[in-house]
Amino acid sequence: MTSIPEALLWCLSAGTAAAVVLAALSIRARGQRAGLRSRLSAAEEQNSATLHSNTELSARLRATEAEIRHLAGTRLPDLTLALAHPHVPVPGLMDARFAGTETDQALSAVLEQVSDAITKERARVDAAAQSTLRGATTTIQALLYQLQSALQEMQHRYDDPNVAQDLLNADFLNEQALRRIQATGVVCGAWPGLTREDSYLAELVVGATSRLRGYERVQVSNQLRDPVAVVARAVEPVAIVVTELLANALHHSHRELPVTITLQQGNRGASVIVDDYGVGMHDDELKAAMELLSGDDSLLLTQLGDPPRSGFAAAGQLVRQYGFGVHVEPSPYGGVRAVVYIPGDPLLTVLDESAQPMSVMAPLPHRSGVPDRAGSALPTGATTPSPATAAPAAPAAPSAASYEAPAPQAEGELPRRRRRKPVSELDEGAERTASLPPRSPEETGSRWAALQRGTETGRAAAQSEPPRSPEGNAQS
Repeated sequence: MTSIPEALLWCLSAGTAAAVVLAALSIRARGQRAGLRSRLSAAEEQNSATLHSNTELSARLRATEAEIRHLAGTRLPDLTLALAHPHVPVPGLMDARFAGTETDQALSAVLEQVSDAITKERARVDAAAQSTLRGATTTIQALLYQLQSALQEMQHRYDDPNVAQDLLNADFLNEQALRRIQATGVVCGAWPGLTREDSYLAELVVGATSRLRGYERVQVSNQLRDPVAVVARAVEPVAIVVTELLANALHHSHRELPVTITLQQGNRGASVIVDDYGVGMHDDELKAAMELLSGDDSLLLTQLGDPPRSGFAAAGQLVRQYGFGVHVEPSPYGGVRAVVYIPGDPLLTVLDESAQPMSVMAPLPHRSGVPDRAGSALPTGATTPSPATAAPAAPAAPSAASYEAPAPQAEGELPRRRRRKPVSELDEGAERTASLPPRSPEETGSRWAALQRGTETGRAAAQSEPPRSPEGNAQS
């Protein structure tokens, strides 16, 4: 039997051991709690960082969506408008934080691809439209030329002055339609439609003037020193350009104000200077006009306005194709000055006036006060055809058989013109003409009818037939 002290000793030992175990377990539990507490703190920090990252991603996603909506709703429509109207600005990014990022590069790539696609499609559609217009204008132009020939034949066939006047009016209206069709065709890449012969520059300008309403307001001053002419291939293009510049000057100036044309001859070519006293042009209008007249950029019909204004555009196409130049600037008179410069090589030549007389409608050179320039001032390459090869004058104006030809002059003297008739005879004729009273339109028409009746009678007599009565030929 165990004694009480031993039992107590065993109990104390067991209690001590249990206390030690409990102490060890307690220490271990405290370590585990500290570890759990640190892991919990790390987890909380990670969770907070995750929440912050999610917030930033959500904000960036919303900003990207806003940029895409801005691209589709604003930037792309403005881009399509800017392609037709370069002055329209295309907005950039809404959020500057995307500048230089992959998102910015992707959006810019979209804009470039859309711009290229729209540009190619516009060019394709415009080319198709120009092809259609080119075919239509060529056909209409040919018909108008046939109508012009028929009207001219009718003018020679009928003797009635009233009928002749009506035919002249119809011919002039046909000329207006022909001019517009011709300019439209040139803009669309068509050929001008006429082949002329070498023509005097003064005749060419008079012919261009006669194509326009208000031609009576045009005043031509011929300052050329030589009988300068335009080579055959460039006659009609130069005439078209001068006509369009004159049309612009007449349209934008008061109907009571004149439009002056000055023909000047330089060392390397000749110039046609058109001055008007109209409303003028602003700087942006002058810039746009020069862009059209340069003929450098590819031209779209949609750039000509509504309705299309094809005058300067047609002139620009001809400038690019034939090698002469056109410049517009503010005129000293408050309007617009337009200068057509024709280089002597290879677009000018000198004609022999004795073999090819200049039209009586062309203005004579005004040489008073012109400084002395001995010899020809045309550049190298301008040739003078011989009388055997000289072609007849172009149909820009009626021809004359009594036009003066240039005579040789001594050094230090102004160029002179050799007259085909004695000076005394011309002086007497000038005196008689000056003493006669001006003719009325009725008297002029009567004389013209009498001339046609005499011509008709002579033709009938030459054919050994009874002369036809002029009353039987007249038709209303």
